[in-house]
Amino acid sequence: QVQLVESGGGSVQAGGSLRLSCSASGYTYSSSYMAWFRQAPGKEREGVASIYSAFRNTYYADSVKGRFTISKDDAKNTLYLQMNGLKPEDTAMYYCAADFQGGRWYNYRNFRSWGQGTQVTVSS
Repeated sequence: QVQLVESGGGSVQAGGSLRLSCSASGYTYSSSYMAWFRQAPGKEREGVASIYSAFRNTYYADSVKGRFTISKDDAKNTLYLQMNGLKPEDTAMYYCAADFQGGRWYNYRNFRSWGQGTQVTVSS
């Protein structure tokens, strides 16, 4: 059974930085497609960034390009999201996702395993 545990969220002022971590277990981590999603109150869950292990390809939502960086440490079975230049509109619950079923990476329905989420709040 896949288990994903996020950490690293918190409250920061606009322009600040945070690094989210997602520890994975029970999963073939080394050859996988993983992603970060976020969900603000009243909004649908949206894809933020994804990484495909086999080729280290990374993909980002337009709203975070140039500010966020996704990476993974296979030795530690950990996925990261470095967030710089945070804006109030980045405020949301952030989720780690794994067990990709195919299709568009930014569609949350295409991932079967999820962490419990970590809250990010950015004040102006």
